[in-house]
Amino acid sequence: MSNVIPFPGRKAAPPSAPAPAAALGGSLWAAFEDVALRHPSRRAIRDVDGSLTFAQLHGVATQLSAVLAREAARDPSRPNIGMLGQNGAVHLATLLACARAGLAMVPINWRLAEDEWCWIAEDARLAAVVEGFGHRMPERFMQQQGIGTIGASSWRMLPREVLPGGQDKGLPDAPVVICYTSGTTGRPKGAVLTQAAMLANARNAQSLFGITAPDRVLTVLPLFHVGGLNIQTLPALLAGAEIILHQKFEPEAFFDTLEREKPSLTLVVPAVMSVLIRHPRWAGADLSCLRAAGAGSSDVPVELIEAFHAKGVPVQQVYGSTETAPIAIAQTRDQALAAPGSIGTSAPFGEAKLADSGEILVRGPHVMRGYWNNEAATLDAFTPDGWYRTGDMGRLDEQGRYWFTDRLKHIIISGGENISPAEIERVLREAPGVLECAVVGRPDPRWGEVPVAVVVPGPGFDAQATLNHFDGRLARFKHPRAVVTLNSLPRTALGKVNLPELKRVLAEG
Repeated sequence: MSNVIPFPGRKAAPPSAPAPAAALGGSLWAAFEDVALRHPSRRAIRDVDGSLTFAQLHGVATQLSAVLAREAARDPSRPNIGMLGQNGAVHLATLLACARAGLAMVPINWRLAEDEWCWIAEDARLAAVVEGFGHRMPERFMQQQGIGTIGASSWRMLPREVLPGGQDKGLPDAPVVICYTSGTTGRPKGAVLTQAAMLANARNAQSLFGITAPDRVLTVLPLFHVGGLNIQTLPALLAGAEIILHQKFEPEAFFDTLEREKPSLTLVVPAVMSVLIRHPRWAGADLSCLRAAGAGSSDVPVELIEAFHAKGVPVQQVYGSTETAPIAIAQTRDQALAAPGSIGTSAPFGEAKLADSGEILVRGPHVMRGYWNNEAATLDAFTPDGWYRTGDMGRLDEQGRYWFTDRLKHIIISGGENISPAEIERVLREAPGVLECAVVGRPDPRWGEVPVAVVVPGPGFDAQATLNHFDGRLARFKHPRAVVTLNSLPRTALGKVNLPELKRVLAEG
C-alpha cells in the first residue's frame, strides 16, 4: 500500500518515506522518540550554532527534561517553563523536554517589553525560563520571584548522547504548550494546548503539505508563535524531515538559503511576502525548489499570492488561531492553485462550520483545552455544544471552500502579530491629558495594519508625550503610529465606541 499522499502536480515523495501519521504516538515525546530511534544519524535541525542529528536532539532533550523537572519540583505551584529567545534548536529541545517531563512550555515573545515578559512569567506561574539567542529575563525580577534560569551556555553543555534518565511522563491530555495571545481584553490570554492537540495539528499539517522525511523545511517565522512552531516546523520534525532555522526573518538570508540549501517548504505571512517581492533579488530568484509556501496570520492579498504563483510556488493558505494549534481550515496544493484567496476546507482531523450569524466555528482534537487560569474567557470562547468561536466571519462557496470575510473581534494584525486595541487603550488612558480614547487599525502598505490612537484631549495633553508614554510599557510593534484628536468619540445607542464610524471619520481625514 502506497504511503505517498497524492497531491496533483507535486513531486512525489519516495516510497520509503513514512506516511504522514506514522511518527505520531500517544504522547508528543513518544512520537519524536520513534523518529529519533529510526533515523538517529539523520540531521534534524540546523541553526546559527550548527546542527543536531535526531540522536543528538534526543540526547539533549532527554537531559534537559531532567533539569526542567528539578526546577518544577522546587515549587508545585509553578508548574510551567518559559522559553525566551530568537529561533534556535533550543526551542524544540525545550518543547520536547517539557513533553517528556510532563510540563508545559510557555513561549515568550521576545518583541514584547520587559514588563510584558514579567507579567506573563507571573500569570503563567513559571518555575524557570530557558534563555536562547539574544534575550535575557530581568535578573532582579527573576530573583525576587524565585524563578530559575537556564542560560544558553548551560543548555549547550548538555550531553548529546542518550544517558540513563527518567521515563516519559507525558500524557495525551496533559498541557504541553501555553501560548499567550492578544485578545479583545486588556491582557493577553494563555491558550492551553495538550499533547494530543499538538499531535492532531501535526497530522493536519503533514496531510495538507504532504510532509515526509525527505523534506527540508525553512523556518523564518518566530517559534514563539504557534504558527511558526506548528504549521510546518514541529510537524516536519515528527515526520523525520530536516528543519533549517533562521533566528529571524532577513530577506538576504532567505534568498541565500533558497540558493544553497534548496528547501522544499517554507511558511510566510503577508508582511514577509511583501518584503520579498519588493526585494531587488526577487526578479532573478529561483524558487523552483519550493513545492509550496504556507501562508497565514491574516487575510493574504491576492496580488501577493499571484506573485508567488508566477514563480511557480503555490501559496497554501492556513486559517486558524493560537487556540486551534493553529490549523483549523487550510488549502491543499491543488486548492491553492484553483482558488487563490480562499482559506480552504476544514482540516483533515477537525471540523468547521458557519453559525447562523456567519461566524466560523471550529472543533476537534487540535482545539485548545481553554485559557490558563481564566475560566470566564474559556466559557466565552466556546458555544454551549463545544464549538470554538473564532470571532471571524466567513462564507462557503459551491465547492465547499471557505472564504474569510471579516473580523468580529476587535483585533489589529500588523506584520503577522495580533495586537489587542484594548491593551493599548489600557496604557493610553494612563497618559496625561487623555480624557477618552480608542485605538483602531489603519491600513499600511508594508504591515497590513498599524495601530492609531484616537484621543479626546484634556488639560495637559501633548501628542508627542502621549506617544513617548508607551516606551518601556508595551512592545514597539504595539505603539500607536499616530495620535488623532477628536472633540468626542462616536458611540452606539448602547454607549460603546462605534468603531466602523470611527474608522470612517479617520479615513475621511
